[in-house]
Amino acid sequence: MDQQQLQNLKNRYDIIGNDPALNRALEVAYAVAPTDLTVLIQGESGVGKETIPQIIHQYSRRKTGKYFAVNCGAIPEGTIDSELFGHEKGAFTGANEMRKGYFEEADGGTLFLDEIGELPLASQAKLLRVLQDGEFIRVGSSKVLKTDVRVVAATNIDLTYAVQRGKFRADLYYRLNAISIKVPSLRERPDDIPLLFRKFTSDFSQKYNVCKLNLTPDAVTLLKSYRWPGNIRQLKNVAESVSALESYSIAPGSERCEISAVTLYRYIPKDEGMLPSVAVHEEGFSSSEKEAMVRMMYQLRQEVDYLKEAIAGGQVAKSPQSNVPEQPALPQPSPVVTQPVDSSATPEDAEWQDTETALEQTQAPVQNLSIQKASLDLLNKALERHGGNRRAAAAELGISERTLYRKIKELEDAQN
Repeated sequence: MDQQQLQNLKNRYDIIGNDPALNRALEVAYAVAPTDLTVLIQGESGVGKETIPQIIHQYSRRKTGKYFAVNCGAIPEGTIDSELFGHEKGAFTGANEMRKGYFEEADGGTLFLDEIGELPLASQAKLLRVLQDGEFIRVGSSKVLKTDVRVVAATNIDLTYAVQRGKFRADLYYRLNAISIKVPSLRERPDDIPLLFRKFTSDFSQKYNVCKLNLTPDAVTLLKSYRWPGNIRQLKNVAESVSALESYSIAPGSERCEISAVTLYRYIPKDEGMLPSVAVHEEGFSSSEKEAMVRMMYQLRQEVDYLKEAIAGGQVAKSPQSNVPEQPALPQPSPVVTQPVDSSATPEDAEWQDTETALEQTQAPVQNLSIQKASLDLLNKALERHGGNRRAAAAELGISERTLYRKIKELEDAQN
């Protein structure tokens, strides 16, 4: 599959991203589509697994047949057999007429079984028989029926672990896993996150006639730093929330609005955290101090990425007594030093000083210069936003005017 074919496939199914793992998943789906092999799709909830079986069906010889998608986790255990294999009239209370199941309806086509790990053990045995022999029996009947269905299954759980716990049949797992396709999570493809965010905000802008959003570089960094446990589904919700609340109706000369990290941070779920994160309690900190801490996280992430590159590049020395690589020597945290408090300082001064102390204690000594630079940038940008108005800038930061200029002078002296 060449790059042009791959891009055409993405365009057809509205797939955004250039991550190699994503490309590999699409290439495998396209390659196995002409066969009748059973496919097992694995990936976290919200990564877009439902697109893969659609690709497999549309590029197979069954594309003129029916396609059904069944969520096994959404069907009650007592009715799952009836849904999949059908039932006879009077088979149970409420069965007032004969009903065909999905395997009978999808004869000659494709059946996508999502959340296959939620299938009850009794139903798993019946599914195994269909996969092996193409035979099934309706609920309340003794007549064996035949079907020709291509099965594609998906799961967001570790089926090998479920097999070990006795929650999933080993023989069914091996039968389903003829071809395995892994759809990467969003945090495994960070470079695709801004592309997806832009796509979702652009769609929202067109639908509701509001201005398009542009992310500043620090906002892009924040977007890529969050771990997105809900994957694409969660990212879309955040993108639409930002578009709805931070954009405005299009007016002449104002078709775009810029979103900074400070603004975007308000829409990132705080209970899930970010990677990397600074272990500082939020209680007792003002909003401006939290914003400052967010900026510190960016610098820390860069240092961590640098360390990873150094390790991957073979810069870590090996011990002569062992073939195991030695752990890199990490900088030790500086001892806690209590800063003398100025007797003339205001409560805002003390609060600012406490914030700096807390930040410095969570960083290694090599980070001190970066902390000072980020703090200085925060102060200067506050002044710029208010056209040099000291009172307005200080009010935004939650400190006094005297503290604002004293901190700027101290930080400039420290860097010189």
